[in-house]
Formats: sequence, C-alpha cells, structure tokens
Amino acid sequence: MKLLKWIGVLSVFVLAVGCDQGSQSRSSQQGQGQQNQGNAKLSATGRESNQSQEADNTGRNVRDRSGETVTPGDQGNNDADLGMTRQIRRSINSNDQLSTLAKNVKVITANGKVTLRGPVNSEQEKQAVESAARQAGANTVDNQLEIKTKTNNQ
Repeated sequence: MKLLKWIGVLSVFVLAVGCDQGSQSRSSQQGQGQQNQGNAKLSATGRESNQSQEADNTGRNVRDRSGETVTPGDQGNNDADLGMTRQIRRSINSNDQLSTLAKNVKVITANGKVTLRGPVNSEQEKQAVESAARQAGANTVDNQLEIKTKTNNQ
C-alpha cells in the first residue's frame, strides 16, 4: 500500500514538473519568435542580421486544421486504398533517382483518389512521384507537391 502511495506522489510530481517545463518552453519559443520578428524588422530597414529565421509553417498548419485539405488522417482503410498507397510508396522508395525529401512525401488514397503532398527538390521529382501514382493504377491524382526553394526551406 505504501508503494502505491509513493508511485502516486511521484506521478503527480513528474506531471507538475513536465507541465512547468512545457510552459517555460512555450514562453521561450514566444520570446524567440518576437526576437526573430525584430530581426526581420532590422533586415527590412537595411541592417543585416546574422541570425536565421526559424521555419514558419503557420499558414500550412492553419490550412491543414481547417478540414478543407486532405491529410493522412483521411487515408481510406479499405483494401483497395491501402493497397494502392502501399504500391505507390514502394515505387517511390525503390526509385534511386529521388531524393530523401521526395521519398517522404505524403501519399493519401481515399475512395481511389490519390493525393500527393509535401516538398520535393525539383519539377522532375514532382513528375516522377505523380508518375508512380499513375502507374499504380490511380485514375485521379491530386498533385499538391511543392518544389522546395530557399524561401520555403528556411
């Protein structure tokens, strides 16, 4: 019985410490975001800044949460959809000409429609990934792949 009490006390302590660290981390991230905004303002006024800005995927995150875009959570669970996704993924991963970035794109099949999302390095990779989907038998392919540039990579 004493052991159970100690485990309970320890659990509460760990949760309290974890919550405190989470709030400190968030406030630290907010401070860094404000600092990066300040650096952007300095650059806009002509002064150079040596610090690089952190990636800002806010727009993409809002888009994905809106429910208007297809996300991996929309993957169909029937045998046909799962089989097509599996076949496309194998085809992409077996292509030695594709970069690691291209091999990690999202492949989502729902009701026979394939959606491709994520960054690739070039137009050729974008076409090769779409070709893999079509060769797997997809009649409808929604190619939302984005070609990586310096501005959307930073």
